This record gives sequence, C-alpha cells and structure tokens, in this order.
Amino acid sequence: MNAVNGHIRDLALADEGLNRINWAFQEMPVLQELMQRFEQEQPLSGVRISGCLHITTETANLARVLKAAGADLVLCASNPLSTQDDVAAALVQYVKIPVFAIRGESTEVYYQHINAALDHKPVLTMDDGADLVSEIHKSRTELLDHMIGGTEETTTGVIRLRAMAKDGALAFPVMAVNDAMTKHLFDNRYGTGQSALDGVIRATNILLAGKTFTVVGYGWCGRGIALRAKGHGAHVIVTEVDALRALEAAMDGYRVMPLVEAAKESDFIVTATGDKHVIDQRHMAVMKDRCVMANSGHFNVEINIPALEAMSTKKHRPRPSVDEYTLKDGRRLRLLAEGRLVNLAAAEGHPSAVMDMSFANQVLAAVYMVQHAGKLEKRVHKVPVDIDQEIAMLKLNAMGFTIDGLTPEQKHYLSSWQEGT
Repeated sequence: MNAVNGHIRDLALADEGLNRINWAFQEMPVLQELMQRFEQEQPLSGVRISGCLHITTETANLARVLKAAGADLVLCASNPLSTQDDVAAALVQYVKIPVFAIRGESTEVYYQHINAALDHKPVLTMDDGADLVSEIHKSRTELLDHMIGGTEETTTGVIRLRAMAKDGALAFPVMAVNDAMTKHLFDNRYGTGQSALDGVIRATNILLAGKTFTVVGYGWCGRGIALRAKGHGAHVIVTEVDALRALEAAMDGYRVMPLVEAAKESDFIVTATGDKHVIDQRHMAVMKDRCVMANSGHFNVEINIPALEAMSTKKHRPRPSVDEYTLKDGRRLRLLAEGRLVNLAAAEGHPSAVMDMSFANQVLAAVYMVQHAGKLEKRVHKVPVDIDQEIAMLKLNAMGFTIDGLTPEQKHYLSSWQEGT
C-alpha cells in the first residue's frame, strides 16, 4: 500500500476499466454538466476528501467530477465484493486517484484500506454505509478537529448515523444523500429493481416466470425489486414489519404474509431491509428444497449465515456467486454472493443513468458543506430542496423533456388564503 497508487489488484487492467468508465459516462448527463461547470468554478479546490464507496464505473465518474472540481481525493471500497478491479486500476493509472480496493479482500484488509483512506486526513468524507464516519469516531478521533462534514449514500448508513446523532455521539454534520428525492425515488427503486434482478439472474440463470419470489421489506428498494420480479412473470410475495408498507404492498397487488409462511413456498427470497438476521434459522428450517436466498440490503448480516452454516452438513459452489448448503434433512438452500449485495457482487450494480442523479447529489452536497463549513449543526441533514430540484431539472432536460411553470397569478393564489369557494 502507498499514498500515490493505493492498493489494487493489477494496474494492467486499467485500459479495460477506462473503456467501461467512459461507456458509463455517456449515460450520466447531469454529471457531465456539473463537470463542465466545476472545472471553471473549482468549488472544492484543495479540499481533502476520503470516499468509502463501491468502486464501480459510476463511482469512477463521480471521482472524475470531484477531481475536476479541485478535490484532493482518495477512495476505498465500501464492500469487499463490490470492487471492479479494472475500474480501480483505471482510476489510479489515468485519473491519478489513489484507490485502496481489491475485489474479494478479507475483512482485515478491508479495514486496513479504510484506515489508509483516513490517513489522507480528510476534511470531508463520502460514505456508503457509514464505515468511514464510524471508524473516525471509534479509532481515528485525531481527525475530528478538522472535519467539515460528510455525506452518506445509502439507507443503512443513514440509519447508523441517525443512531449516532440520537446518542449524542456524532461529532460533525453529515448530509443524508440517500434521502434526497432524486436519490431514493429513482436509485433505490429503479436502480435496485433492475440490478438486483440482474444479479440473481446472472448468478443462477434460473427462469423467474412462474416461480414464487419473496421480497423482504417494502421500502423503495423492495418496491423496485417486487416490480421487476413481477415483470418477469414471478408470483411475488412481500413480507413487512411496517403496517403502512404492508398495506401499500397489498394494494399494489402483492400477497402479504409473515416470512415464516412465505419461506415454505418461495423459490427465491431477496432481502432489502438494512436490518440484521431478517432471514433467520426459523425461516430456513421451513424453506422448500433449493430455495435461493439473496441480499440487496447493505451488509452481509440480513441473512443469518452462521445459522445456515450450523444447520448444514455440506457446502459447495456449483456456480460462481452461488453457495449451495445441504441441510441435515437433505434439503438444499442456495445463498448468492456470500450474502453480500447481490447486485454488485454478482452483477455490475445500478445502471449509470440512475447513479447520475445519486452522484450529482454527492457532488452538490459536498460543495454545499464546504460553502457552509462551520455553520451546520452536528447532526444528520437533509439535502436542500433546491439541490434536489436542480438535479431533477437537469435530468429532465437531458432526457428531452420540458415542464410547465407557475404563472404569477398561480404563485399568488398558492401563497394566499383570501380566496375560497
């Protein structure tokens, strides 16, 4: 590992990575617009940023925009199985950004990479899961005095950060990029919906039509997965702990029931909750033979893998990204991507067109935090509405759509109370 290149698998993969990065950038018109603007304005000039993100083609284009805006950037992986090694090589070779990420790295190396990224002494963090923020607060507290803030990409990370803020432990402000409308309404629904199914299909090559497909959790990610599974002809079941979301799933046309009941008839079960052990021993005990389990949440804790190991007499890998466990009663349960993010570990992650909006939020949130350094409370902040609206308008324009605007009369009517029936 070194501060110039970082720690990657093979620099010889750089040309392949650059081709894929450029391909993805064609589908990212909002980032293209921001790059052109910020190359001139340099709003992040000299700002040290450490990013703990999935090292994919889309993240590479975020990195290029941040560097064009003047940032001094270092990257590490936010998941041991999400790194695209050719992309990491291209970032080092052609973009001159140090990257600490190797696909399949051990947990020990993963945290070595996080700390190597923190050795950069960032004043701003970009997280996908809050591992940078967590590590700073637990073991790198010497960095706190110089922190401007951070941004957080995903639901799991926002949950962790809000828990920190509630406990009074959060020592600098963080922007919840995940909660921006142009992020979770599109990235989580359309991005996860397509990429999670892509991962399941690539890993198994099993026909979904006619199968029973259970989605655990009906947040925006779960909505997207259920929608796409239904589109493939699967019979979709939704399980939930939230009554309102369960009601919405029922009214969207899905069967709703407890997971322990759904497990008995499911051919596929995909989690999307951000919580721990949502598929547990009691569910595995009643699953049908050859049931496929996958996780589209964040960490590999949604499926209780230690319980699965304890219940099994044999484990083998019939296909890449598929581990088949033989239970003591002879049933076979199949786990995809070692319980990690199936869309990134078994496929390529979200399509670049939706990450265009998510990463535009990252860029503009970073600029906002730098412009408001020292003025924001030490808590989790929402992305300002005007940033959300700007990104939506840029995306619409790029797609060739125009919309109406309010007339002065309409604006007056909406801001007054005198007129009635």
